[in-house]
Amino acid sequence: MEYRIVPMHPEHWPSVREIYAEGIATGNATFETEIPDWEKWDGNHCKNCRLVALERFEDSADVALPNAEVLGWAALSPVSSRRVYAGVTEVSIYVAATARGRGVGKALLEALVLESEAQGIWTLQAGIFPENALSVRLHQSCGFRKVGVRSRIGKRGGVWRDVLVLERRSAKVGS
Repeated sequence: MEYRIVPMHPEHWPSVREIYAEGIATGNATFETEIPDWEKWDGNHCKNCRLVALERFEDSADVALPNAEVLGWAALSPVSSRRVYAGVTEVSIYVAATARGRGVGKALLEALVLESEAQGIWTLQAGIFPENALSVRLHQSCGFRKVGVRSRIGKRGGVWRDVLVLERRSAKVGS
């Protein structure tokens, strides 16, 4: 599978929303049960460090590639509005069901790490359900380490869920 990692544009939102819905439907990707509208999603995520993996089109001059198939997306959210945490963000990464197991997630996460460092981010954190072993392994393969477990932190579908907390500290930013 050939794909290109490019910055996310608002035109990608319908496909990003679909992929997010697939993740929600698994029951192991997020506590969310409803897809937000663009305005809410946009307001909750950093304006930079938003990426999509697009089915590759040869020699296209348009990096947005509005007609290309979105295979996955990754974005960062601030963990706090306090200035001291300006370089700490939370990772969201979702891959379309049809593109899983093909390296899309790893390519997106590696690109997100590079972009986050270019933006001065020194810590990336991820909260992952322990049952989502593929996501845990993906993050660990990109330098994240487990820092703890938040036991019974929230309910999804009336069931208490644990969340593994993983983080990646930049060797380039904030050292």
